[in-house]
Amino acid sequence: MSITLTFHGAAGCVTGSCVEVETPKARLLIDCGMFQGPKTLKALNYGDFPFDPQTVDAVLLTHAHLDHAGLLPKLVKAGFKGPIHATAATRDLCGVMLPDAGGIQETEVRHLNRRNLRRGLPQVEPIYTARDGERTIRQFSKVKLGVPVEIAPGVRAIYWEAGHILGATSIELRVETEEGETSFLFSGDIGQGGRDYAADPEGPAGVDHLILESTYGNRDRLNLAPPERRAALAQELRDAHAAGGPVLIPTFAVERAQELIADLVALMEAGEVPEADIFLDSPLAIEATEVFQQRGYNRTTGVNPFDRLRAGGRLNFLRKPAESDRIDRLRGWHIILAGSGMCDAGRVRKHLKRLLWRREATVLLSGYQAVGTLGRILEDGASRVSIQGEEVQVRARIRALDIYSGHADAGGLVAWAKARAPVSGAVFLCHGEPEALEGLSARLVGAGFDGASIRVPDLDAAYEISGATVDGAKPPAPQRARRLAPGQAVKADWHNARVALNMALNAALAEAPTDAAREALLARLTGVLGEQSEPSQAP
Repeated sequence: MSITLTFHGAAGCVTGSCVEVETPKARLLIDCGMFQGPKTLKALNYGDFPFDPQTVDAVLLTHAHLDHAGLLPKLVKAGFKGPIHATAATRDLCGVMLPDAGGIQETEVRHLNRRNLRRGLPQVEPIYTARDGERTIRQFSKVKLGVPVEIAPGVRAIYWEAGHILGATSIELRVETEEGETSFLFSGDIGQGGRDYAADPEGPAGVDHLILESTYGNRDRLNLAPPERRAALAQELRDAHAAGGPVLIPTFAVERAQELIADLVALMEAGEVPEADIFLDSPLAIEATEVFQQRGYNRTTGVNPFDRLRAGGRLNFLRKPAESDRIDRLRGWHIILAGSGMCDAGRVRKHLKRLLWRREATVLLSGYQAVGTLGRILEDGASRVSIQGEEVQVRARIRALDIYSGHADAGGLVAWAKARAPVSGAVFLCHGEPEALEGLSARLVGAGFDGASIRVPDLDAAYEISGATVDGAKPPAPQRARRLAPGQAVKADWHNARVALNMALNAALAEAPTDAAREALLARLTGVLGEQSEPSQAP
């Protein structure tokens, strides 16, 4: 009997990581992540899983980021009763992240339902609650790096350091079949290596099939040593100080916030940037910071670089909404770090509405911005944006500092993949947008990989694995039903287009020379809408 891999997420996009592995004796999931980005993609979070959760024997979790772990409470709520195998650090981070994600959903659904009541629309339910997140942690089973774990009959796993965030791993899976053992290596998210805040990525050599992330598969980024990284941040901060206003850093709560704070504190202690109050306005990041201070030991450098995050008394934790609201009155030089990192949720949206229209303010984007997110729209240079239904003109300085990413760039990914050679079977490229997937595929071929061995799955695509060869990795027939058409996961969808149209209409009405011109414009639009609503006439 063959093994089947089905890519239920992070296929053709960078979120929703979830691979179903069906062996002769077990059904497993590698990750169970939440989709982020366009609303069409995020809608998948609310639908049924494309598999029966009650038939899943175990989950193997690479790390705690929500795009890899964010739907675990939904899985448990739907009847999954098996173990979730993860490192101790991943378990501890999920212990704060999953209840927080559930609490955010509860809050946002309450606001949405109030609006729906006024509009006469039906009520909705959160994907899961904070309590569901807490219950999920009870099913975690701790693993240690490099120690084989019996996952199910005929299935062993070995977890390897991934160098991405605290506790992040790559997972080697070894499956017994009638024809012999077949090995798989799921990269998870791979770090660049050479960082003071994370260990260098590792992994075995000589695997049968490789499943490789591709986030930066077509990009070479500056891989700066710590002094050069802090120097680049210092220059951005000095420029922001010269502009006369505060700095808002939309930040990912786990790893990115802690790394930025550590560098901010170090720069202020060294006198390289003007001293400032640093406000961490993210309850999740605050709780995660405590985990980093406890478990942030770097195996490569032999130190915990997060020991001094609160040195000098510059860092202020804003736990309660009222504390967050009070900094609205601040003017002049200060620094705010708030979630979410892609600007699509959390307290950062409130600060963006308050600061984006102010020329003296600086918004410093510090990580990857997925297609369709507010962060990506700002990064692409939008002059006006819509935040929670309110239009805001963008006058603030929008800066992007892509030197803190926990992902390896294209060169780093190729080097890591080559170190896993020989790969006798297929190389599956996932967790990347189309350009990144295409770029990494070309680079792998240039590095000596056989182009015929490379597979780029679409969402919900399945592959039957028969043995350790390239020919033994083929799509089964017929293919399973897919939830989205190929390429749809990374397109700005009709929701984005509607927001853009509303803003364009408002701008056109404001710029029209006379009321008559405005009335004519509205009449034309009304006519178009009338044509759309008329039933089609069959010939």
